[in-house]
Amino acid sequence: MKIGIEAQRIFRKKKHGMDTVAIELIRQLQKIDQPHEYVVFVQPDEDHDVISETANMKIVALKGGPYPIWEQISLPIAAKKHGCDILHCTGNTGPVNSKIPLILTLHDIIYLERSVLSIMRSSNSAYQKFGNLYRKWVVPELVKKCRKIITVSAFEKQRIRDHFRMENDSRLMTVYNGVGENFKRVSDHGELRRIRKKYGLPDRYFFFFGNMDPKKNTPGTLQAFSRYLQQTKDDVKLVMTDFNRSELKKMLQCTGDTRLEDRIILTGYVDHKDLPTIYSQCALFLYTSLRESFGLPILEAMACGAPVITSDTSSMPEVAGSAALITDPFSPQKMADAMVLVQKNPAIRRQMITEGYHRASAFSWATMAEKMLEIYGQAASELKQPDNTPIHR
Repeated sequence: MKIGIEAQRIFRKKKHGMDTVAIELIRQLQKIDQPHEYVVFVQPDEDHDVISETANMKIVALKGGPYPIWEQISLPIAAKKHGCDILHCTGNTGPVNSKIPLILTLHDIIYLERSVLSIMRSSNSAYQKFGNLYRKWVVPELVKKCRKIITVSAFEKQRIRDHFRMENDSRLMTVYNGVGENFKRVSDHGELRRIRKKYGLPDRYFFFFGNMDPKKNTPGTLQAFSRYLQQTKDDVKLVMTDFNRSELKKMLQCTGDTRLEDRIILTGYVDHKDLPTIYSQCALFLYTSLRESFGLPILEAMACGAPVITSDTSSMPEVAGSAALITDPFSPQKMADAMVLVQKNPAIRRQMITEGYHRASAFSWATMAEKMLEIYGQAASELKQPDNTPIHR
């Protein structure tokens, strides 16, 4: 069987969660699955060394214009040209008129929900609004046609099932994400100093992935950090990624605490390979989102020995288990109280770190890839005609 894998964005320099999932799937399939052939379709970009071809896997750098044109026109043409029996689209969307049977990884359907987050997103950029409109058109069509629909948590599976009325639809499955082997506690002093210097990290800090997406709850988390400082007089700082100074100033003006700016370190984009060292040095990792389909950084931080505070909403309790301190992300005071609890109680902190190591070890990319391989096999079996001969390509 020849399996096509859409991994359009994995060669881009600044990668995000879905890119990581696609890369890890590809790497694991290269290791564990030799009988099948794979063709990975990507857009050409600068970080082309992130994966390499192997005997069972060909990489096709496919030009084709903007994202929708690439996906709706160039991708299905290329998949047919390369003789793919199945096409696995890994990033929420895919070609709606593909002649090749599709498997879709549908990470989330936040853009289809009528919620507070949808209202908050009205201030998104034109590019972000177009992306949401595109997904709103594509995803419902794909859900009707796909052979298998994969999502990443039981929570998200239920959301998809409810939204599309798929109560008895066996096509919908959950496959958990994993934690890379590179995520482990870093103790090498030279490496610790190098990363501190590279990103301007202070000696002691809380770590938070802040950005402008409303679901990340950056304003609420900043308010919570401000209250923590007021309650404790602690001299700790907050390290935030992927945020610029002008955006921070505007947000602090809105939250009413402009003095907080001096306590915040902005790193810009952090290379994925540097994250373990940043996790390893933080006094606390804050993952206080309002809505997530999985929450991979929760496990990454745990694997590096960081105590984690996360939210009691959506998938986050499912992923964190009992190893994180769970709090209400809609309440800055409750988030601040959680920070105080962890910092003032060494025994609780030690227990969180110990349980975090154990929890992270339960999620692996190898297990994810093995389950995906089973799903590929199921899809192939279902594509056979009654006389057991494969359908024509």
